[in-house]
Amino acid sequence: MFRTAFAALMTSLLVAVATTALAWDRVETDEKLSRSDVLATGAMAATSQPLATQMALEVMRNGGNAIDAAIAANAMLGLTEPTGNGIGGDLFAIVWDAESEQLYGLNASGRAPMSMTREWFSENDYDRIPQRGPLPVSVPGAVDGWFELHERFGRVSMEDILAPAIHYAENGFPVTEVIAYFWARNAEVLEEYENFPETFMPEGRAPKKGEIFRNPDLGHTYRLLAEKGRDVFYRGEIAETIGDYMERQGGFLTADDMAAHESTWIDPVASNYRGFDVWQLPPNTQGIAALQILNILEHWDLSEMSLDDPEYIHLFVEAKKLAFEDRARFYADPEFADVPVSQLVSKEYAEERRKRIDRRRAAREFPAGDPRLDNADTIYLTTADEDGNMVSLIQSNYRGMGSGMTPDGLGFVLQNRAEMFNLDPDHPNSLEPGKRPFHTIIPAFVTRNGEPFMSFGVMGGAMQPQAHAQIIINMVDFGMSLQGAGDAPRISHIGSSQPEGDVMRDGGTVHLESGFSESTLRALRRKGHKVEIGGAGFGGYQAIMRDPETGVWYGASEPRKDGYAAGY
Repeated sequence: MFRTAFAALMTSLLVAVATTALAWDRVETDEKLSRSDVLATGAMAATSQPLATQMALEVMRNGGNAIDAAIAANAMLGLTEPTGNGIGGDLFAIVWDAESEQLYGLNASGRAPMSMTREWFSENDYDRIPQRGPLPVSVPGAVDGWFELHERFGRVSMEDILAPAIHYAENGFPVTEVIAYFWARNAEVLEEYENFPETFMPEGRAPKKGEIFRNPDLGHTYRLLAEKGRDVFYRGEIAETIGDYMERQGGFLTADDMAAHESTWIDPVASNYRGFDVWQLPPNTQGIAALQILNILEHWDLSEMSLDDPEYIHLFVEAKKLAFEDRARFYADPEFADVPVSQLVSKEYAEERRKRIDRRRAAREFPAGDPRLDNADTIYLTTADEDGNMVSLIQSNYRGMGSGMTPDGLGFVLQNRAEMFNLDPDHPNSLEPGKRPFHTIIPAFVTRNGEPFMSFGVMGGAMQPQAHAQIIINMVDFGMSLQGAGDAPRISHIGSSQPEGDVMRDGGTVHLESGFSESTLRALRRKGHKVEIGGAGFGGYQAIMRDPETGVWYGASEPRKDGYAAGY
């Protein structure tokens, strides 16, 4: 099916508005050049790599739905953008099912191996879990996530879904510009690990922009998944290969850990922001931090301000600080820790936290709240089909290409998510065998009056909840278009004492993209903020929105990456 349909795609794919078209999207203090939204009536896909977007549309044109398309796109991204994701990592998704008219959440994150303990790290003189190598590897959950999504919502076979990625893995594809840059950076630190150079550095270096890259080992792995299903990965020959490799490397992950893995269907959590219900997944993700930020800011009429208003930026940064102190204190695997989610996202709690903000001065330190009394690189993709199904999916290895652990003949790198565990036994996110680590990757969804409105996400570690809130504010308060909300310059606050920016003892640093005025920078510094231009990752955005009156799909993609939104 794929080979004949692929030729048709190249000649007849209808994109209602080209992503290269330009339009003016008004930012109150400046004219900001922004691409137009992409428009279509049938289906829409937005991913961080053009081939992945095209293959998502291809699957839908040939009978698949948005769920099938999301899996196909994720498989393509695991091949074409290994710098941000792959089947050695974890997955989270929010699905709008048009038939039941409900949202469904999937937590497909893996757990710590059963032999991974705090005592081992203490006895071996570690004060934190290393970034790379065999020690931070946790169970990869993405493949189980694919099959859970497919079993519940899929329409066509996994053979048809994975066929495009298998084709390109075997025949090759040209590496795009941003991915080539990050590939080279990852190769510098991962080439020491067994099998990594052979798989990802075929010429003794990372492939350059425009060079053809093939990964036949990954193609073979995908073919096994298509033919034999989920169990070949978690209980069959792939699991055995992973277990043998990790034992040889001195890691904790075993075939038994793989066999014990299962994903969890969960209820998304929402908070209403000026008439829009913004949905996130609960911990072990950081998604509710975006809801906390929005709840705190809802008190002020931001529409009377602007993106370049120092008063807005000050309030946003202070709200972020408050939310992230709670993130550091409470967010963890709810199977192991009591996470007061409903209280953390309540309006009453936001009102109490808001009182700590001084509109004149930047706070150098905030304590975490007490909600029980107050009652790391990624890919994001989104798809939508003609029936109205929508998928918001995020997937990651962590730290770019992950741990560097590249099992024999499989074509992918295992994630290093266990680095996120805390070794303090009293911390909610403390390492325990079989526990899921705190996760930075978060998909998002917006409904309005009970109807699906928008599926979106922004990649980028601790930037993600900050950017989620900014996208909503840009659209709701500042009146920007779907694409313009992503093109607008972003704010990133980073706390100084943790690499993920989750706590703050000296005020941290406000990183701004270029586009903010010099007068705004001076005003922020007068309030006591340490301000820098650049110096941080500002994320990668994809989004799909539906006009409730016409049914037209709107698509947007991140200009900071190799992203591409298209429809038919």
